[in-house]
Amino acid sequence: MRKFYRIILLIIIFVLLTTYNSKHNKIFQQSKDTFFKITKIEIVGNKLTKSKEIKEKLNDIYGKNIFFIKEDDIKKPLKSISFLDKIEVKKKYPNDVVITVFETEPLAIIYKDNIKYILDSSSNLIDFNENIFSEDFPIIFGEYAEKYFINFFDLLRTNEFPTNKIKNYYYFQVNRWDLQLSNKQIIKFPADQTEKAIIKSIELLKRKDFLEYNIIDLRIHDKIVVE
Repeated sequence: MRKFYRIILLIIIFVLLTTYNSKHNKIFQQSKDTFFKITKIEIVGNKLTKSKEIKEKLNDIYGKNIFFIKEDDIKKPLKSISFLDKIEVKKKYPNDVVITVFETEPLAIIYKDNIKYILDSSSNLIDFNENIFSEDFPIIFGEYAEKYFINFFDLLRTNEFPTNKIKNYYYFQVNRWDLQLSNKQIIKFPADQTEKAIIKSIELLKRKDFLEYNIIDLRIHDKIVVE
């Protein structure tokens, strides 16, 4: 029986050798050359950043061995892209790389030296692009306001202040803020115990009797001054 199997094996080898030609060799060589080399980059999760821009920044990794590409090789070329917070890289063998994009959030408009910017959730100033943004963003006023805005905004959002109703933010050098709402009502906050004042302002905004006031002044602790 073993002798029979050996004869069959020899016949198979003979057939393979007699039918082998240079065309097969060429196809094999092409497969060898492209196997495990990056041929496709897929971008997912992006809304503000363009896939085309990301891929152009990564031109150098095409054709490189997927096993030897590190995450830093992909992250470094992308650092200059606006609204790009972080990425996650997944290798999809044998030839694909999938990049999941996490973006910062555009929060407000701010002017610096008469130039219009968008301030994002990482305190980055990004050139305002009318093709991407509308004029509906609130505007921030005040010198150096961009340095302190995120902390104040986080307090508002953490305490569930209706930020969608804010039209303008005003920063003062004594480290305090005023808000102007879309109904033109103004809320004045103190320099300290700001969170306590924010919580109080949320309570007041829910009361119908406070809708008639143009100004709600919370700068004096434990007192409410209205006009």
